[in-house]
Amino acid sequence: MSTSKFCELLGIPERTWRRWQAKARAGKPVKGPWPAPSRDQHRAAVAATASKHPAWGHRKIWAMVRHDGHLLSPSTVLRIMADEGLLLHADHQKQRRELAKQRKAAFAAPPTGPNQVWQFDFSEYETTGGGTWRVAGVADYFSKYEFAWHWSPTANQHDAIAGVELALAKAEAMLGGVSLVDHLTDPETGEVVPITLVTDNGGPFRSFRFEHFIAAHPELRHVRTRVRTPGQNGVRERAFQSLKYERLYREQIDDGLDLVREADAYRVEFNTVRPHEHLAWNRPSEVHRGLAAPTVPTFPQPEILPTT
Repeated sequence: MSTSKFCELLGIPERTWRRWQAKARAGKPVKGPWPAPSRDQHRAAVAATASKHPAWGHRKIWAMVRHDGHLLSPSTVLRIMADEGLLLHADHQKQRRELAKQRKAAFAAPPTGPNQVWQFDFSEYETTGGGTWRVAGVADYFSKYEFAWHWSPTANQHDAIAGVELALAKAEAMLGGVSLVDHLTDPETGEVVPITLVTDNGGPFRSFRFEHFIAAHPELRHVRTRVRTPGQNGVRERAFQSLKYERLYREQIDDGLDLVREADAYRVEFNTVRPHEHLAWNRPSEVHRGLAAPTVPTFPQPEILPTT
């Protein structure tokens, strides 16, 4: 058996094996294995969370167990998942492209709170039964919150209007009885500061009916991105990609009913359970409701025992 094959079976790098071998030949064998109390203490919690969310990497699993009160580092979670065989393969997201670090935004100034900039687009998914369904979804740029999704066999102007109507209804429901127009009205000037709705240049968004719908809602202002610049709508594109790679591509989706059920379950998980690195490992629902800031993690603080 070759050394490379031997190391592959053992699950160690060949350079590590060569170093151990040289030390053994020099009469200085490698010491260990050393005890790992931190790994042993949190192994069950990490393994349970990673098994429940197989599409997540070790950093999201670390954030989850930190929210549950476990004090450990991301590297400890990485080692536990490696021991348990729960790490994702290095090429598990080969088809994903890394988002550009610097984007030219479709708005003049970056938003400082929720309900200032929404991003809207369509995506599609083909079921195993052969049917292709399209989803219209609106995401809040600041909080990454996913409003209700509209599924349809088509992606036309009527579907675009239905998707925005669902977002408006959900956003108003989250305000606790305050209308969205009143929420967006400046108390000093009485001027309504509309939400910037960012879309691409697809046909439904260029239609007269859709523009008429936007004009009839003073709480909205429509902005289209430059042609062939999907990065300007990156939050929306990235969330749809997460939906497919973390849920839909992992499940048996036979028809539209299965598709809607799995997608809605993922949307709830995305908003209320899944930690987001860009939000300092908080959840979109917490940031959108003002319960957490997108720059400060809300992990439980360790108990400080009194000193004697």
